[in-house]
Amino acid sequence: MELKEVQAIDTMCRPGYAGIITEKEWKETWSTYESEAAVKGTFGGVLKRLGVAPEDGWKVIASSYKPSVEEMIAEMDEIGVEKVFMDQQMIWSRHEHRLATGFTVERIARIMKKAKGRVIGGAGYNPFRIEESLKDIERAVKKYGFKYVWFHPTSFGCAPNDRKCYPLYAKCLELGIPVSLQVGHSAEPLPSEIGRPMYADEVAMDFPNLVMVLTHTGWPWIDEWISMIWRHPNVYGNIGAYFPSGLHKATVDFMDGAIGRTKVFWATNGFGLTRCKKEFLDLPIRDENKTRILRENAIRVFKLES
Repeated sequence: MELKEVQAIDTMCRPGYAGIITEKEWKETWSTYESEAAVKGTFGGVLKRLGVAPEDGWKVIASSYKPSVEEMIAEMDEIGVEKVFMDQQMIWSRHEHRLATGFTVERIARIMKKAKGRVIGGAGYNPFRIEESLKDIERAVKKYGFKYVWFHPTSFGCAPNDRKCYPLYAKCLELGIPVSLQVGHSAEPLPSEIGRPMYADEVAMDFPNLVMVLTHTGWPWIDEWISMIWRHPNVYGNIGAYFPSGLHKATVDFMDGAIGRTKVFWATNGFGLTRCKKEFLDLPIRDENKTRILRENAIRVFKLES
């Protein structure tokens, strides 16, 4: 399959990929204990390869981002990516007791406006500010046309079935939008147990009509991730945050099977549109299923206009 043969949809990119983050913001985000630990551990090899000093660890991620919305769109046009999803990216620092990252609804809306339909907006959720978050989600959807919520329960110390998360699910069901949430472990030192995909099981039973997207592949609990997607009609998954070349065989086989091919979405987590698309196309998956995962599933589930 050729690079531009399918106009792909990245169902989990990051606002920084559009060049909106200032150097000051980068440094503030990466000054948290969790970020500094991730730089030394998870991204240590990349840091060394790039010749970046530990105090400039933010450059590890920033190096793969584009300097502007216009340059991001140019890359999308060059490689065949029709749309990218960008959310408020609300992630909590347990050590600092504050948001490590978090963009306002209006800031995401400005990216959407500048991108002229090429960016799909997603809201965020802070379970420590439930009423405020629910109002923001409603405003984001009704005023600006956001299509989903992305939630990072692990950094807030919540498993997906924690009672603090249930108001979010009820609001998404009311608004008719999917909720995407990270499962699996995190690059940062955060409690891993509550990231197990199996904690979505009870949520799916309590909210059978809620569309849930389990992001980040569920690694290292790949089998649980597959089980939740296979078992529940309205539970889906995306492969963002891992380069496709590094996906485990079980994940790849599932995407080429009868269930996975209709219920998994392509995503990059901002790790580079070009690399992630090229590597995905190199996977041993049938072309018709690559088309579903790159594009068709997202259009259907997120109710997108093509």
